[in-house]
Amino acid sequence: MKSKTKIDEQLGKKTNPELVATILEAKKKKNWVEVAGLISSPRANMAMISIDRLDKETKDGETIIVPGKVLSQGELNKKIKVVALGFSKMAREKILKAKGETLSILEEIKKNPEAKGVRIIKWTNRKFAQNTKQEVLRNESIRRKRRYLRKNC
Repeated sequence: MKSKTKIDEQLGKKTNPELVATILEAKKKKNWVEVAGLISSPRANMAMISIDRLDKETKDGETIIVPGKVLSQGELNKKIKVVALGFSKMAREKILKAKGETLSILEEIKKNPEAKGVRIIKWTNRKFAQNTKQEVLRNESIRRKRRYLRKNC
């Protein structure tokens, strides 16, 4: 777990006002400090969790904290409450279709300051993250080449 000093240091680099408010609020509550540490990390280290993984790792009625974004890959067959920094549009629809609930981390901190009955799902598949990062860089390179060709040809 990160120290509050390290969280403050990383907080100074954040520009998204909603993210800053979430980190500040989480840092104030003893039981939410771990979440503050996770979401204050660089965006490259943020969790991106698929619906499929949520379905595999959760039980019906559970409250899950995702310190990052929930993506729509897969299907959800359980009624769960998902609390995250962000949701893709399709992921939110799939969770609601399964009679689940979606909340931002800030909303959950205000509703449940003691963090009772919540479980954090962290990002673990670093190989996928590396492949995704390489794919983004490759796509950026292709876009630069296309711009150059349009401009100079």
